[in-house]
Amino acid sequence: MAPQRLLKMPSLSATYTSPTSSAQTFSSELPAITSTTSTADRVAYLAELQTSLKTLQSDVNAFLTQKMVDDKAADDAKAEETYGEEVVDED
Repeated sequence: MAPQRLLKMPSLSATYTSPTSSAQTFSSELPAITSTTSTADRVAYLAELQTSLKTLQSDVNAFLTQKMVDDKAADDAKAEETYGEEVVDED
């Protein structure tokens, strides 16, 4: 039997960047896996990866939804301030 060699601790991460706000990073540590892991252990690892991916996706979606709400509130506040005035859009 070959000696087990521990591979680097894997992680799953995603980074949101925007020109108008600071970067937001989402990450999740995954369990360690060895180079000689059994099939059952690999299946368990893939199940954990799938769960982590779903959690990461949920976190990103929640962040983006909140960002959209905040952006809309800022746009609405700006529209309220300039209500009745002619506004030249700088875009």
